[in-house]
Amino acid sequence: MKKIVFAVIILSLALSCTNNTASTGKLQVVTTTTMLTDLVKNIGGNFIDVNGLMGSGVDPHLYKASEGDVTKLAKADIIFYNGLHLEGKLVDVFEKMASQNIKAIAVTDALDKNTLIGSAYFASNYDPHIWFNIGKWQQITQFVVNKLSEAQPQYQEQFQQNGAKYLKQLETLHTTIINKISSLPENKRILVTAHDAFNYFGQAYGFQVVGLQGLSTATEAGVQDVQNLAAFIIDKQVKAIFVESSVPKRTIEALQAAVKSKGFNVQIGGTLYSDALGNAGTEEGTYIGMFTHNVTTIVDALK
Repeated sequence: MKKIVFAVIILSLALSCTNNTASTGKLQVVTTTTMLTDLVKNIGGNFIDVNGLMGSGVDPHLYKASEGDVTKLAKADIIFYNGLHLEGKLVDVFEKMASQNIKAIAVTDALDKNTLIGSAYFASNYDPHIWFNIGKWQQITQFVVNKLSEAQPQYQEQFQQNGAKYLKQLETLHTTIINKISSLPENKRILVTAHDAFNYFGQAYGFQVVGLQGLSTATEAGVQDVQNLAAFIIDKQVKAIFVESSVPKRTIEALQAAVKSKGFNVQIGGTLYSDALGNAGTEEGTYIGMFTHNVTTIVDALK
């Protein structure tokens, strides 16, 4: 908590002495998660400067702003963040910025709350992992196009063109995923991961999704949670379980050991990207590449 308060204080000082006009003359945009960084770069192209706070493998649930991050935020013209308490440690910072006339925009404001997955155990009452529903990501794409166009109307045509191109790529991705998943029998569509990041994916593509931890990785799994899930895996004869790139793999390894102690072998089917993309410059470092990797890994391991 002290670190958050410190960040807010630093932000206030920076705002008091910082002019948001960059030397490049371009709109300065800050994004939180890697998924948003990739999206905004696809839409903004060379007409904006994008600074992402979080890198590959970073868990947004637990992320805390550094002094360098605060400087980026203070210089921003627009900040895009997920919302729905995904970036729980940054909420105080965003609230402070709202009073300083910096546009901090939660992209999930684009979505009808009635279409979100609720949770009685999470602070926002909604599952924040909306990027695993491509339809919702398409809505957010158009939302970002509109917000950038409002900020720089002279580039509205370019933003609209980039957005339309990206929306077509997302539609192709959706078709590719459906074709891949169709090769997996329905009774094998059970996805067991470290935490509940894949519920929107499961809802969209017909998977039963079970996470060892809750919606936030700040929630730790207990011994009984491990034992209960081990019994479920044996009962359903689940062939493989999955590590997540932004969550320590020891939780899944403990689950695998618990299953083995009961006389059943379950494989670790590979690593999935959940709360962050892969390394920059790789296929998995893009939203489309990440989604393709995840589905290929899941289907191939569960067959």
